[in-house]
Amino acid sequence: MARPDKAAAVAELVEDFKSADATVVTEYRGLTVTSIKELRRSLGIGTKYKVAKNTLVKIAAKEAGVEVDDALLTGPTAVAFVKGDSVAAAKSLKNFQKENPFLVIKGGVFEGKQVTTAEIMKLADLESREVLLAKLAGAMKASMAKAARAFDALRIKREAEAGAPAAPVEASTPAAEAAPVAEAVTAETTSQVAAEAQAETSAEPAQAESSTEPTENA
Repeated sequence: MARPDKAAAVAELVEDFKSADATVVTEYRGLTVTSIKELRRSLGIGTKYKVAKNTLVKIAAKEAGVEVDDALLTGPTAVAFVKGDSVAAAKSLKNFQKENPFLVIKGGVFEGKQVTTAEIMKLADLESREVLLAKLAGAMKASMAKAARAFDALRIKREAEAGAPAAPVEASTPAAEAAPVAEAVTAETTSQVAAEAQAETSAEPAQAESSTEPTENA
């Protein structure tokens, strides 16, 4: 490879390493061109599956600041640069390997850490982001439906209570509010009657004296 082509290839690989969420190193020895195309399609547009020379991959990984074990870079190498759902990519690689044993998954880098083949297989057994989001959406929908039913039950209960005869507390409220007024009126009336009675009592002796004086003078 000429030097300009080599520099361009390294620069492209450096960008791939930097932009990838996960990197999986594979060996494609024995796979046909058609099989590799099928693998690329199964990985989806979010993942780039690139055949590259080991020396270039080493240089690019170093320049990108990604640590790739040199032991992985032997034989015909193709690297899967995963963008997005790493679990889905791992599932695609695992499923493809079942039907195409020539594909060898060697290991890679996930979230900045080196991972083994076994760890990638475990990652593939997890539920994908789409499945988890679907389950979360289903759970939220169920919770909302349950809340809606509870709200309807509460509304029906409130409407039933509103249509029933007034509660004793509500009925007694006006009487309770009127009680202080009645007591005040009664007290005022009692005081007035007592005052009038006292005035009449005080006036009686005076009237008696005035009525007896002519008789004594006579």
